[in-house]
Amino acid sequence: MAGKISPRDIEEVKARVNIADVVGAYVALKPASAGSLKGLCPFHQEKSPSFNVRPLQGFYHCFGCGAGGDVYKFLQEMESLSFYEAVENLAGKVGFTLTYEAGAKGPDQGQKARIFEANQLAAKYFQDQLMTDAAIPGRDFLKSRGFDKPAAELFGVGFAPKGWNNLTDHLKAAGFTEEELITASLSSKGERGLYDKFRGRLIWPIRDTSNQVIGFGARKLFDDDQGPKYLNTSETPVYHKSAVLYGIDLAKKDISKSQKVVVVEGYTDVMACHLAGITTAVATCGTAFGDEHIRILNRMLAANVDTPAEVIFTFDPDEAGQKAAMRAFADADKFHANSFIAVGPDGLDPSDLRVQKGDEAVVLMIENKKPIYEFAIRQKMKNFNLESVEGRVGAARASAAVIATIRDSALRSVYVRELANWVNLDLSEVTALVDRAIKEKVVQAVAPLRQDQVQEANVEASFQAPDLKDPVVRFERQLLEVLIQQPSKVDKDAMAELVSGDFIAGVHAAIATGLIKSLEFKDSPNWLATIAENVDPALHGNLRSLAATELPAGNDEEIARYVSGVVNSGFINLLTRQKLSLQAVLRQLDPTATDKIAEVQKELMSIEQRRRSLQGG
Repeated sequence: MAGKISPRDIEEVKARVNIADVVGAYVALKPASAGSLKGLCPFHQEKSPSFNVRPLQGFYHCFGCGAGGDVYKFLQEMESLSFYEAVENLAGKVGFTLTYEAGAKGPDQGQKARIFEANQLAAKYFQDQLMTDAAIPGRDFLKSRGFDKPAAELFGVGFAPKGWNNLTDHLKAAGFTEEELITASLSSKGERGLYDKFRGRLIWPIRDTSNQVIGFGARKLFDDDQGPKYLNTSETPVYHKSAVLYGIDLAKKDISKSQKVVVVEGYTDVMACHLAGITTAVATCGTAFGDEHIRILNRMLAANVDTPAEVIFTFDPDEAGQKAAMRAFADADKFHANSFIAVGPDGLDPSDLRVQKGDEAVVLMIENKKPIYEFAIRQKMKNFNLESVEGRVGAARASAAVIATIRDSALRSVYVRELANWVNLDLSEVTALVDRAIKEKVVQAVAPLRQDQVQEANVEASFQAPDLKDPVVRFERQLLEVLIQQPSKVDKDAMAELVSGDFIAGVHAAIATGLIKSLEFKDSPNWLATIAENVDPALHGNLRSLAATELPAGNDEEIARYVSGVVNSGFINLLTRQKLSLQAVLRQLDPTATDKIAEVQKELMSIEQRRRSLQGG
């Protein structure tokens, strides 16, 4: 094969690369058994680490989903590279010059590799242009935001000249074709031919976790520019805006080390935070913070009981910022971390705050963060007059709808008590409002579809298929199989407690809700039919599957032992989650709130005693 990399070189590069260093750029790894490191698997969602790396042997393996391979395989999967692209990528990192068979200069590196190369050259070109006279407006803008030359160099900030095709001609002279430049979103094609996508703008290169330039962000500088204030690279084979985090290249190591990440709203906010010492700041690029961004950060945030990770969001105080904050609240449960909101004094974002009040003010802004649940509740409360009875009741009712969305029952009960204090109402009254909000939420979630809607229902759109490669999800299914098939062997109260816990898979959560509503018929011959009446018809196939799966037991004695073991494990898991949640609550309480601390500690002690009793049994 022409241009094939020498097999000897492939092995040599692998020998020079420490797989732990490569994986560690994507996953927070911690020592496990001798010669092994462990972290959360980047290939499937999990809360307990099952992803193992063995540096001496040079491979990784996930016991949850079965993914595994060598360092090349890992890089191929994480960056969607071909095998040869992965080899060339790692060879560049260790400074090894590859040789190719048949005397070739090198293989066609593929479309993605060519885009990376073009982006790198473009970034260098933009940086050089920032020092020209034409870029004075750009340098003035940076100065007005408190950024000097070293700051611009640290972040690679550059300038795109106002000309029609300056960059295009520069890259064509370097050997890039028009098609490659269009694919890379560096050039566009019009009636007059090829022209630069970015013209007369300040430029920020956007890099991925492996430090490669995947695209650019550009800010308007001149009044005659009719384009948007900010213009980003369009979708390309290497740039997908839903998965881009600006600053991740600089922040990744400190995020993994400190187990903290600060999410800001723009390029200058990231710069301001890093220069002020908040070196874990990142930002999305022209899109809302979404699931793919969460997945990227979760790979770096390890589950740790004693020192839980933190995700701190900063939002502008305007209407758009408040909406974004509430969207972040809705996604809080998806993080392997506690979530917070930080709002600057007088509504200033980190960039403006640094200009007006200095680095210390930015640090203080982040330190004065509030738990995201508290923030969301207070956002609801601020719309009511708490001086009147009607206002307090209205605030409690509106806030109850927020508390009802908190999946963790222990954390939810704490905020019920907090809300009662904030609105000065009796605890029982607030509890009733929250219980009513939960019931309304459940009814909306599992209300049966009309027959005409059932025919058009898209099951995949409503309920994502459970990821049975995830051991937690797999156990959820195991527990539901037991409760549905052997209801007579499980006490009614025990079953109610088990199915009231949090289920990761949406399908399992909806079916568990159906079980809750059907408990009165637990010992009835119509048990399964009753559950079916209380779940979305779109889930009837899943329900039948749970009821038909053969349990791994033979005679009645074996089945009884199996059911007992699964139920016991279910309670241990439930109590463990409650313990972790209360520990998180305890760490967030004001040290002077001794009564609340004592109350939570008492609950913790009770949970731990029960959990240890079950483990001993």
